[in-house]
Amino acid sequence: MRFDDKVVLVTGASQGIGRAVAEQFASEGARVALHYFRQRDNALETLTALKGSDHRLFQGDISNPADAQQLVTDVVSAFNRIDIVVNNAGIFEPHPIASCNYDEWQRAWAHTIDTNLIGTANVTFCAAREMIKQGGGRIVNVSSRGAFRGEPEAPAYGASKAAINAMSQSLAQALAPHNVFVTVVAPGFVDTERVAEKVQGEQGEAIRNQSPLGRVARADEVARTILFLASEDFLTGAIVDINGASYLRT
Repeated sequence: MRFDDKVVLVTGASQGIGRAVAEQFASEGARVALHYFRQRDNALETLTALKGSDHRLFQGDISNPADAQQLVTDVVSAFNRIDIVVNNAGIFEPHPIASCNYDEWQRAWAHTIDTNLIGTANVTFCAAREMIKQGGGRIVNVSSRGAFRGEPEAPAYGASKAAINAMSQSLAQALAPHNVFVTVVAPGFVDTERVAEKVQGEQGEAIRNQSPLGRVARADEVARTILFLASEDFLTGAIVDINGASYLRT
């Protein structure tokens, strides 16, 4: 899976899955546009770790429609094209219905949907329009096992990821005539900074035992699947589970 001279935009690339995706694309010859929102120092660490050259940082809040549009505009201005987008940026805000108040409920739903769904949709729209002009491209969206299994402590998160799945399949059909392919990865628990406290804490054993493999995924394993999807020509519309058989669906 070589991506020589391909321009890849990875949102939420400051750490975790986004960092692993950026590193693997760079190792396979791509020029990587690293997006971050607040964690500039971590994003700089990612940038420094990338092999090759001509990788760049881009800042923005994708929950803001103007920022999402400007992000794609800036990437195209810097590289003169955009070949692959990995929509990885997202948030997880607990808001259990039995204990949060109504204001907290409203804030969590608005913030989660604006970031995870609308932000992803807006970046996708802007990138897809560029890809149509170029004659093709690849978009890989990061969903979650929670889209299927449910997220009782964060229902807005589960809803946003389920909506990403539906949106991606709709856009796979809409964009196929333009040679733009849209796919999804749906990880379960991944050993990243965001969930380190859970995976390594008191809940760790129970979380690991959700999978018959007795562990959670590594970020590099998710990244390899993303690179595979970005290299394929007939998997458009596919949703690939990466959960170690911790949740099976038909």
